[in-house]
Amino acid sequence: MTMMLVALFVGAFIFVEYNIAYPSLVTFRDAAPFNRIRFGGLAIILVLLPLMLTGSTGSLHDLLMAVGRLLAGGLDFPYSPVRLMVLMMPQDAPPALLESVRVTAAVAYLVSLAMLVVFVIHQRLSGWPLNRGGFNVWVNLPTFDPTAGGDVVDRLSRDAVIHLVAGFLLPFVIPALVKLVSTLFDPLNLAEPHTLIWMTTLWAIGPASLLMKGLALNRVAQMIRVQRLRGAARAAEAEGELAAA
Repeated sequence: MTMMLVALFVGAFIFVEYNIAYPSLVTFRDAAPFNRIRFGGLAIILVLLPLMLTGSTGSLHDLLMAVGRLLAGGLDFPYSPVRLMVLMMPQDAPPALLESVRVTAAVAYLVSLAMLVVFVIHQRLSGWPLNRGGFNVWVNLPTFDPTAGGDVVDRLSRDAVIHLVAGFLLPFVIPALVKLVSTLFDPLNLAEPHTLIWMTTLWAIGPASLLMKGLALNRVAQMIRVQRLRGAARAAEAEGELAAA
């Protein structure tokens, strides 16, 4: 019931956000398909993991588990995020639970990487975010105040670096934090499928979303920089024509 209420609230918020003239929180709402790719990756993970963990034994369940184990074999290497997810579990955890964590982490992490690759390819091939016309900074970056002080390009570039660094490090840091918290408080009940699904989803999607936003902010900074150079070139050309006249 709680998850249904949360889902209804989030759905209502997104519906209102995309249908009002004045943006509030959602970034790049008018620069498709940035948010579509993120929500698509989230939906794919939330469909695959329940089928793998709670689905009844059958051809689809067995196929997904077989593919998941194959992916886990390629992504579970020393110091990898998937390996750290397994190592955060208690030493007395049953082997079946460790295998579930390993497989779900591999699938979720691969989907998040695929989401990031799709965005990068689309950005390169389509000229995002100018593929649909002009780009309105106020609509697409409602939480960014261009008048807060400092050069806009420098601030966007700095924010992009922060998002990229955080997105890269979080898959490694989150398992360590969970391991630390589990030694101080009651450990998370990852044997419960719903807990494992949501934790793995957030662990995979959160950092990937930060990486996507970092790349997007860097792209916006580049656009503004190029626009400034073009404006300066046109001004110099106009001055030259006036001097010649």
